[in-house]
Amino acid sequence: MRRRFHAKAPLNAHPGALPGLIGVLGGMGPLATVDFMHKLVQATPATRDQDHAPALVSSIPQIPDRTQAFQGKGESPLPALVACAQRLEAAGAAVIVIPCNTAHLWFDAIQAKIAIPMLHIVDATLQMAWAGTGAAPRLGLLATEATMASGLYTRRAHGTAVEWLLPGAGEIRDWVTPGIAAVKAGRLDAGRALLLQAAQALQRRGAAAVVLGCTEIPVVLDDANCPLPTIDATAALARRAVDWSRHMRSR
Repeated sequence: MRRRFHAKAPLNAHPGALPGLIGVLGGMGPLATVDFMHKLVQATPATRDQDHAPALVSSIPQIPDRTQAFQGKGESPLPALVACAQRLEAAGAAVIVIPCNTAHLWFDAIQAKIAIPMLHIVDATLQMAWAGTGAAPRLGLLATEATMASGLYTRRAHGTAVEWLLPGAGEIRDWVTPGIAAVKAGRLDAGRALLLQAAQALQRRGAAAVVLGCTEIPVVLDDANCPLPTIDATAALARRAVDWSRHMRSR
């Protein structure tokens, strides 16, 4: 029987595991996973190959759609997510990260099936938000319909103290959901144009910054082209993973 990770469990549970080895449970979507890996490299203070964080990447685009599952319109992704996590664990990963926000709706259920820890993308993003905006930030949120409807950000610890501004139903229907879909389809210019309209609407309503809470969104939006400062969930998770890996390798 697998034992659940707890505070006293050894972090490198796999015999002979490479210290600090990051398991990336990706493919949701593939371009977002590539973006995460790029940001993992960017987040690492390195002067040579050996300074970088070791990583194993599982990119399985066939994992069922997370938003459709949340809405009761499709198959649960949980069995596929657990299978991917267990493969990474068996391969020697010492920690798992998921560069997909909506997949974190099943975070606890996945964690219960593996013996190594997972890092939560929302915790990493909210930490970045508080560090960058100060006390009681007023933040916009761009994310999938499921991420917004579930309260994944707004109900998370440290998220409850934020004054959140979310897109309206029409903005989600006309800009956010089709913008994310366009990025997934490789139509980056179209996705950028749609998501920029949603960000501009949040700016007009008084957001101090916008959380890019779907890993497709930072592929096309950033501080250089967005009308207000961005808080990139992908970059936040990458930084957290690098910090974790460097700490484990320095022990």
